[in-house]
Amino acid sequence: MLNKLLFILLLATFSHANFTGLTPSQLQDKIDKNIVVIDIRTAPEWKQTGIIPTSKELMFFNELGQFNTKLWIQELHKIIKNKNEPFILICRSGNRTNQVGNFLSKQLKYKNVFHLEHGINSWIKQNRQVIKEN
Repeated sequence: MLNKLLFILLLATFSHANFTGLTPSQLQDKIDKNIVVIDIRTAPEWKQTGIIPTSKELMFFNELGQFNTKLWIQELHKIIKNKNEPFILICRSGNRTNQVGNFLSKQLKYKNVFHLEHGINSWIKQNRQVIKEN
């Protein structure tokens, strides 16, 4: 009975969501397939490092670490039309996207959330293209 209960709990945990970390090369494959990339960093961070081409800028945490989940989700819905649509989150090091991605997949039941492991830092470290504002 206990084994059956553990199996059901495990199945419930993994059946509703998919939150996956990507390497820069895996991210490029997703970009090539026109999967939406959402950069959740702050405006000063976008300016400092640039953004990955095709990224949508949608800041989650402000410079003080504050956030408005309801407003952010409203803005996300303008980009991602349904919870089955795949998309990729980007931040500086992967910490913020790990938090936001887990929230979206586990709490809000988004099915295909990805994030760039180690953030844009890993992308830049491999000398991949970024777009900087002048």
